[in-house]
Amino acid sequence: MFFYGTLCHRPLLGVVLGAESTCRVRPASLSNHVAHWVCNQPFPMISSSVEGDVVHGLLVQDLSPSDVARLNFYEGGFDYALGDVTVQPDAGGPLVPTQVYYPTPGLWAPGGLWDLAAWDARFGAMAVEAAKEVMDFYGQVTPEDIARRFPMIRTRASSTLRARQEPAPTALRTHYGLQDVDVQDKRTPYAQFFSMEEQVLSFRKYSGEMSDVVDRAAFVGGDAVIVLPYDPARDRVLLVEQFRMGPLVRGDQYPWTLEPIAGRIDGGEVPEESARREAIEEAGLELDRLIPLTPNYPSPGASTEFFYPFIAICDLPDDAGGIGGVESEAEDIRSHVIPFNQLMSLIATGEANCGPLVLAGWWLAANRQELRTHS
Repeated sequence: MFFYGTLCHRPLLGVVLGAESTCRVRPASLSNHVAHWVCNQPFPMISSSVEGDVVHGLLVQDLSPSDVARLNFYEGGFDYALGDVTVQPDAGGPLVPTQVYYPTPGLWAPGGLWDLAAWDARFGAMAVEAAKEVMDFYGQVTPEDIARRFPMIRTRASSTLRARQEPAPTALRTHYGLQDVDVQDKRTPYAQFFSMEEQVLSFRKYSGEMSDVVDRAAFVGGDAVIVLPYDPARDRVLLVEQFRMGPLVRGDQYPWTLEPIAGRIDGGEVPEESARREAIEEAGLELDRLIPLTPNYPSPGASTEFFYPFIAICDLPDDAGGIGGVESEAEDIRSHVIPFNQLMSLIATGEANCGPLVLAGWWLAANRQELRTHS
């Protein structure tokens, strides 16, 4: 096969093919074709073009039936199909008949010319991490299942990378780390949009000894942003209201909750980008300055979720409220613009009982006068 896009990234190709693959890989070029970014996506597409265009990539030979099956599993859910081409090895020699993954005609819109180095700098590590989860499902689900789950898989992969790259200090807490946890078995009993991971493990106790082997599970979500918009000139905040599954399953008689704007950080995004995107999607709101609060685990005993909260300085005129949300995600969100004092009353009565909103509200109460003075 000839690869022109993300599978030219050797670490990613290695994850997809697996450690047992013995295929040969060498640089090659495909004439009369062009590769573009897919619009608004972190991957490319290839198409026939005028004479003189050349796409550089990798020729992968001696693929086993298992190699081909793994590649088709990874690529198949995205409506790519193999087509016959002839490529020229960069080292010279005769042309080689081979195949390349073409997208379904009309499925994707082309963007700018594909740039593997630019992709690697922003998305490479995330793609490798996401591929590990994808290939863990090889032989268990269909490629179409993977395609449906892939946005959330990328979100989880990005969350894992941030956890590795942004460790919190250990000034008071123990310096024990991952090396002090012995994971003996790992299972994923449920995986859809969210997933559940179960591990059989032991961990180092404060005595220095390892604990007994225990079975523990965690809800695997993804990192999220929390955004409380505040207008210091008018001393107003914006809250959103929507139906929520957590209160419903708990048995709450009123499973519509008052919350700050919130949403998952998409794969490849940074928290600030996600905060601005979610504000537009949920409330049609353009944000000015973002004030980061302390990132935090809301429920570390049972969940991987990690929040990046912000106070967002913005204009909140009388007509800033309304109905919003992304229709394709079945969101039906109502926003309320209210005085700051009303927010604190709602927190005091318990009507505003969403934890991130309570914390953001109290931070704002402690810092509001300074924001009003200097904004």
